[in-house]
Amino acid sequence: MTQARLVLDRDFTVGEVPRRIFGSFVEHMGRCVYTGIYEPGHPAADERGFRTDVLDLVREMGVTVVRYPGGNFVSGYRWEDGVGPVDQRPRRLDGAWHTVETNAFGLHEFVDWARVAGVEVMEAVNLGTRGVEEARQLVEYANHPGGTALSDLRRANGHAEPFDIRLWCLGNEMDGPWQMGAKTPDEYGRLAQEAAKAMKLVDPTIELVACGSSNSGMPTFGTWEQTVLGHAYEYVDYVSLHAYYQEHDGDHASFLASAVDMDHFIESVVATADAVRAAGKHRKRLHLSFDEWNVWYATGKDTPDQPHVIEREGVWREHPRIIEDEYDVTDAVVVGTFLNSLLRHGDRVTVANQAQLVNVIAPIRSEPGGPAWRQSIFWPFARMAALARGQILRVAATSDRYDAGKFGDTDLVDASATWDEENGRVALFLAHRGLDDAADVTVDLRGWTGGRVTRAEVLTVPEGGDRSTASTQDHPDAVGLTPLDGVAVDGSTVTVRLPALAWAVVELEVTRA
Repeated sequence: MTQARLVLDRDFTVGEVPRRIFGSFVEHMGRCVYTGIYEPGHPAADERGFRTDVLDLVREMGVTVVRYPGGNFVSGYRWEDGVGPVDQRPRRLDGAWHTVETNAFGLHEFVDWARVAGVEVMEAVNLGTRGVEEARQLVEYANHPGGTALSDLRRANGHAEPFDIRLWCLGNEMDGPWQMGAKTPDEYGRLAQEAAKAMKLVDPTIELVACGSSNSGMPTFGTWEQTVLGHAYEYVDYVSLHAYYQEHDGDHASFLASAVDMDHFIESVVATADAVRAAGKHRKRLHLSFDEWNVWYATGKDTPDQPHVIEREGVWREHPRIIEDEYDVTDAVVVGTFLNSLLRHGDRVTVANQAQLVNVIAPIRSEPGGPAWRQSIFWPFARMAALARGQILRVAATSDRYDAGKFGDTDLVDASATWDEENGRVALFLAHRGLDDAADVTVDLRGWTGGRVTRAEVLTVPEGGDRSTASTQDHPDAVGLTPLDGVAVDGSTVTVRLPALAWAVVELEVTRA
């Protein structure tokens, strides 16, 4: 039996839960937009072509902010193509994903969709094949009230009021050789600085995200951030991080410990940003935007019917099926640990976007003309988005450990927690990485006396299944949350028994001691 002990103290907090960490991502890639969030003629589509079945799941998931329109797509995108009468919009080749972009869905449609979904827009500008002037013009089109050529064009295109987009990405993965218009760190740092200046001259209230390294394995990781922020620190508000993980060759031990790498990645970027702050004698403290993260089986998985390889040759198609990964129990537990990592670092990571929202490496799947359903990774996100409120608690944890392969000795039980003082609730989010034994977790509450358990749920291997069990179109409820038995409260001590390979949430009603 695995043993773990957690200490939660009411007075030891990290900071307020940043609601923007429960973000997602919609890119013009595969079927994320077309037959994902947008499908005119679908039985569940509204008058604008928005799939209401998908919208219902987005609201249930608790998404707060959505990044758009890319991703690699944005580095070749002309935003002007996606505004104005739909029947007059041009069809373009998208080199990023080797597809034909119809532009039937663009900025106006996305802003309308975001308002219906109840999410904030996070807009990316093209700093790959375009530059300062195009970025400045897009801010004017989107946010200026009226009386200029661009703001009046927006009004003529059907939106009299400004879009009021607050959060903007200065390009995407500009260090990547796969990126159209890739830059050296000096080239990008200067471009980001000048684009940021021009954009904030149009609207000084916007918040800007500079591109960090595309991933921590890039040969320039660390020096890229240092150089870029050396130019742009004073003009931006965030630096970005991107990370994807998968299980390689059956190495479940390393995969289950992937959040150890995420922790290290975050802390390395924080250290670099703070070093630039000190060297430049800047007063403000930069925050982090982890605006792409997820499990992504980029090298394929044992599901030959799933398309993982991007077609680079042959026919150009409209919204083909691309990386529509099928997520299982193991993936859901790993995603739960990623969410724990983001929450534990919520004093610095204040924006995060799980990539992507629908169909493309997504928590939500849909079929053209057919149903929409939740994948296994939907559940940890939805529960944490709903219950992580108030203050992030600093969890002091001791746990039995295991050999996590390339990540070394790692805790079997991973945790994060929050304290909602207004409602008198402590929420505890737990992941058990062990495949064989259950885990007994003892929680020592300091500053509170435990009351009743208001929620206890677990996602684990279902009866008759195994760790590769997934929710599919034919079996949409194969993996989900079930009641967690074995939670007991005795004064200031809470005990929780977790099954092997599990993600769980326990919410407690507490009173001050």
